[in-house]
Amino acid sequence: MYISREQRKLDHIRLALQTAWNPGMNGFRDISLVYEALPELSLDEIDPSLSLFKKKLQAPLLINAITGGHPKVKAINLSLARTARRYGIAMAVGSQRAGLDNPQVRDTYTIAREENPDGLLFANLSATATPEMALAAIEMIDADAIQLHLNTAQELAMPEGDRDFRGISDNIKKVVKASPVPVIVKEVGSGLRYETARRLLRAGVSCLDIGGSGGTDFVRIEHLRADHAHASPEVRGLTSAVSLLEVLSLNLPPLVIASGGFSEPLEIAAALALGAKIVGIAGHPLRVLIEQSEEALNQWIEHLIAGLRRTMLMSGARTLEDLALKPVVITGRTAEWLRTRDIPYEHYARR
Repeated sequence: MYISREQRKLDHIRLALQTAWNPGMNGFRDISLVYEALPELSLDEIDPSLSLFKKKLQAPLLINAITGGHPKVKAINLSLARTARRYGIAMAVGSQRAGLDNPQVRDTYTIAREENPDGLLFANLSATATPEMALAAIEMIDADAIQLHLNTAQELAMPEGDRDFRGISDNIKKVVKASPVPVIVKEVGSGLRYETARRLLRAGVSCLDIGGSGGTDFVRIEHLRADHAHASPEVRGLTSAVSLLEVLSLNLPPLVIASGGFSEPLEIAAALALGAKIVGIAGHPLRVLIEQSEEALNQWIEHLIAGLRRTMLMSGARTLEDLALKPVVITGRTAEWLRTRDIPYEHYARR
């Protein structure tokens, strides 16, 4: 049965809210910053700001790709853009394919730029999109970068999803060559292993969003859409912690965005200490916005930023650059995974 892209947008929002939220499933409970009892800092000194893609952010947060493409979700992107502007953080719109196919829903994406004209905003399309489509998506929202998302597991779970994934690497190379803005390749919940990251770097990609498991489970959502509520994944994705460490192990790092199940300041600080440039959040902000209000979302973002600043102080880090030099201890299943994959990690604890 054919289901329009517009209807699928609504299904994703509805089912994302119905799917149980399980904090701590992204592997970051295995990652511990080492407390500094003598920080010699004042909280007023702590500065979590940074520059990314030639724009200044007040905090290393990205409201990651959530939605767009149906008139009923325009208000979501409106609120998210206002929050991004208010706190000086980045934002990505959801996949813009619907907007390319149907001009009548383009305002559900363009509202993000209208509400935050000077902010850092990312376009979003599938990694199968043509260079021409990518250029149109960038132009649609005057984007500062474009995300090309990889979602093989999700597509296979979708009754109407893709089944042929040949030629995507070459297609990414073409988009990179044609794009006037940086290209970010983003996984949507199954993570990137280091071999894949290396191939993407060779394709000229300048930024990777590791999108590990532990956050919104789109495979589960697609099974629910198809009324296969009891189906289980054939291959488990990499947790966000594992995926981040796999990618960083290349020691060639492009810019790396950590995403997948982040909802606590300590997790965010740990990802930044390991080497992520910024941290993407999506599922929890959506839940707060829809189930409570935009004001509640603002309060939650304030909580994240305030908690990050306190954590930085207790780690002895005045800036994000300082935080990336602080010791981090990796234990549990994440450490076991890294040992099995022969990925060095002990050096994090000896900084």
